[in-house]
Amino acid sequence: MKFGNVNPDNCELGHSYSKSLVDEKVEEISNYAMLPLSTLDWIENNQNEVIMVCDNKGKIIFVSSSIERLLGYSKSEMIGTNWSERLTPEERNYVCNRYENIVNKNQSFTLDLIHRSGKRMATDCLMCKVIDNETQETYYLITLRDITDRKEMEEMLVRSEKMSVAGQLAAGIAHEIRNPLTSIKGFLQILQAGVNRKEEYYKIMIEEIEKMEKITSELLFISKPLTDLKKRESIKEMIDDTVSLLHSQAKLKNIELIVKEPITESVYCDKSQIKQVLINLVKNAIEAMEQPGEITLGVLSDSNQIEIMVTDEGPGIPQEMIQKLGEPFFTTKKNGTGLGIMISKQILEEHHGELKITQNEYKGSTFKLVFPREGL
Repeated sequence: MKFGNVNPDNCELGHSYSKSLVDEKVEEISNYAMLPLSTLDWIENNQNEVIMVCDNKGKIIFVSSSIERLLGYSKSEMIGTNWSERLTPEERNYVCNRYENIVNKNQSFTLDLIHRSGKRMATDCLMCKVIDNETQETYYLITLRDITDRKEMEEMLVRSEKMSVAGQLAAGIAHEIRNPLTSIKGFLQILQAGVNRKEEYYKIMIEEIEKMEKITSELLFISKPLTDLKKRESIKEMIDDTVSLLHSQAKLKNIELIVKEPITESVYCDKSQIKQVLINLVKNAIEAMEQPGEITLGVLSDSNQIEIMVTDEGPGIPQEMIQKLGEPFFTTKKNGTGLGIMISKQILEEHHGELKITQNEYKGSTFKLVFPREGL
């Protein structure tokens, strides 16, 4: 069977809800004939979720009236079209590579659907494959829920965390900028005194100014509004930018930031969001380390996924606490809020990735940003 331009023999529809939700929707549809027409009309016109049924080729054979509120299309415009027409190519590849073609298994995804206006709509999608016992026909049952409001709230949290990080880094950055300023002032005084080695001093001063420009540009980057512009980005550039910004804070605690070369991979992502995740993780690692040591950033990849790793030499995180990290306001730091890890996980989920946290064999922890290779 074909879903648009992809072969879903290994694919299903999907997004995230509880298992009981699809069961409830199936029961609702099966009981429609037993309800008065006026009641069905009310349900059709007032439910927030979209219910959709597709045949085994992905053609929409039923959709609730709420589809017009979600995507701007009427029922008649949707019925007979293929589900994949409402997805971006990246989302279509993601679903078809991740969907397990198993009967009666509910699978969930967060998908951007294309509104009639061309705007992307963030939705929670739950999908289940069922087989009619009498006709042996295959159907895909789908529920869609608009999560625009939730996304806006999450973005507010991210902006708040970004400003908090900027404030926490201010002291270290001020120290880092003061040193080159002192050097530049000294060289200017020497030049003013008539020393002849002008070209050499000019070169040093330019290098110091460029260093300050790099630091201040990264600080300004944190405070910029979030974007939603995904494209292929160099992992090395994102790591180098993160190290440049946090170098001064690490140096205050005699911690060395090490980048394991070579790094040649790239990922399809929003650069501003993934850099925020890296900044959060490296900053957390610096704060966790009570003794001088090293924080290592590197990349591992195979045919299925790409991992960006941040490894510290801190006290480590107890195994029983690892699963709780990412819950709002749960933190292992004395003055932490727990929002940094939570936001990082949300950002990675939006990129179809995940955050994995493991204990190191001897000391410290490793945080892995895991991205699927498909569509990259």
